[in-house]
Amino acid sequence: MQPGKRSGAALVCRTGLFFVPVLMSLGAYAQSAPPGAAESVGFVEDVSEIDPIVVTATRTAETADDTLAAVSVVERSEIERRQSKDMTDVLRGLPGVAVSNSGGAGQPTSVFLRGTEADHTLVLVDGIKIGSATLGTTPWQNIPIELIQRVEVVRGPRSSLYGSEAIGGVIQLFTRGDEGGPLRSRVTARAGTYGTGAISGGLSGGVDTDYGSGWFDVAAGFERTEGFDACNGEPFVGGCFVDEPDADGYDNGNGLARVGWRFSDRLEVGATFLRSVGSVEYDGTLFSGNENDTALQVASGRIVARPLDIWTSTLVFGQSLDASKIYFDDSFLNRFDTRSNQLSWQNDIAFAADQLATIGLDYVDDRIDTKPVFDETSRDNIGVFGQYLGQFGAAEVQLSLRHDDNEQFGGQTTGNAGVGYRFGNGIVLSASYGTAFKAPTFNELYYPGFGNPDLDPEASRSGELGIAGPHPFGRWAVNAFQTNIDDMIAFDAASNAPENIDEARIRGLEFWTIADIDGWLLEADLTLLDPVNETDGSNKGNLLARRPEQTLRLDLDRRFGDLGVGGTLFVAGRRFDDNANGVRLDGFTLLGLRAEYFFSERLRLQAEVSNLLDEEYETAAYYNQPGRTLMVTLRYDP
Repeated sequence: MQPGKRSGAALVCRTGLFFVPVLMSLGAYAQSAPPGAAESVGFVEDVSEIDPIVVTATRTAETADDTLAAVSVVERSEIERRQSKDMTDVLRGLPGVAVSNSGGAGQPTSVFLRGTEADHTLVLVDGIKIGSATLGTTPWQNIPIELIQRVEVVRGPRSSLYGSEAIGGVIQLFTRGDEGGPLRSRVTARAGTYGTGAISGGLSGGVDTDYGSGWFDVAAGFERTEGFDACNGEPFVGGCFVDEPDADGYDNGNGLARVGWRFSDRLEVGATFLRSVGSVEYDGTLFSGNENDTALQVASGRIVARPLDIWTSTLVFGQSLDASKIYFDDSFLNRFDTRSNQLSWQNDIAFAADQLATIGLDYVDDRIDTKPVFDETSRDNIGVFGQYLGQFGAAEVQLSLRHDDNEQFGGQTTGNAGVGYRFGNGIVLSASYGTAFKAPTFNELYYPGFGNPDLDPEASRSGELGIAGPHPFGRWAVNAFQTNIDDMIAFDAASNAPENIDEARIRGLEFWTIADIDGWLLEADLTLLDPVNETDGSNKGNLLARRPEQTLRLDLDRRFGDLGVGGTLFVAGRRFDDNANGVRLDGFTLLGLRAEYFFSERLRLQAEVSNLLDEEYETAAYYNQPGRTLMVTLRYDP
């Protein structure tokens, strides 16, 4: 097929999505139920009753079924059962989520939420924003999976609660740690293809006294892989622009510490520290380098006070660090160091039955330290927000409004409104509309010889609808959405600088279901996406780069006594690597099989073969992906 021509599957996608604007006009949107909520295969009594607590969608604790948002939840039990090795394994194939990787473990990884840009998703770790203020993206490849307890993915605009970046949604990672209990230890060892090895361990416990109760969790880990050739670059053509057929390795060391103390039902405090340090080799030039030493660090504190039965006041403060040192053949080239100091004060007031008001303030101070000297190296942002959640019989309402005052670009106001209705048969119908924005990065504003300090924030408008409910074997949900993005930042050849010149229109349809059929736990996720470039010019009507038009993920698991078996099928449609749609990346199918044997409920041996069919594929042009891979894991965990 010629580059730029649409496949039959793409035409089906576009045809199947023609009704989205019609549905939008009906003003209805439904939440999705969260995937992966089952605690463990073989122990699910009724998947239709699965309803975990989420906090990211509204910044308050509520069940996933109650929130008027499309939410996916991945618990620790699911991460272990599916033998996920990194965040790509966790996120790939979730509703509305697309992942692009540039050459394997440790290489740059991008997450596109609902077809928006990679920097249009806000990422939090225990309430603290992470990511690079220079690049604007999150180092997904450096997040240690063994330190993560749960992942919440909220799809749809959330700037009215969180401010910048939440155009596509918010992904929050919660670190491991139990609040109390006896002293417990855990150890995980893994080895497999490409000379891969990893070991991690942790210790947790708690204490009860007359003066309150406390808890702690400490963990550390190390992983290394010899890797494979990350890039088949062509000089002066594309990819990494070099041809170096060597293995590109990666290693990472990480640690976590969490402590907390509950003085009473009225007051508790806690603190968290996470650090991940990595080094990755890649194919590059004297300009781009060929080795990157990275550091990701999050330190936070939390104070939760309940002065009155109806009033909860939460103060979260901390700092995130994203640092990178770039070398070429051991010679130092560049340094990019981002530090973000943050403080959030939130007050939740339950002023009546089923009525909750939230008011709060966020403060962020971003600072960078780089080898190329920027004209500006710091900026701060103050955001004030309010939210109302109300239930009136079978009807629910969610309203939120926020104003951000940024030192660089001034004020920005965003809002969100959602309504829902619950029928007696368990069917939920709901609708929402929201606005969001993305602040320009330091690179876009101030990079020497490139930046444009006059850039405005990117802005979006989104509408959603859907329907969710139970079926005889579990639960299901369907979501439809449309997002229009204005003032997108792109390089303008005429001015030789980034400008607010791009526009996009993204339509999508998401389907999710979970079922327990004769002991087999089945989960299916389907996304149909139509991400169109609306910018005037030769690229108008083309697909946005690196977003597949269709993704399908099927997971099937069952436990037979001490033996657990399962598999994952992931299918992705074609995508293009460039806005001109001249470089096509073909669709692909990945099949993985897994098994585990329980010596006891605490000790198990796991094995997984991923990419069983040894498919050759790319999610970024010229960058290789792993072939058939075997991984064996020994896990001792309470």
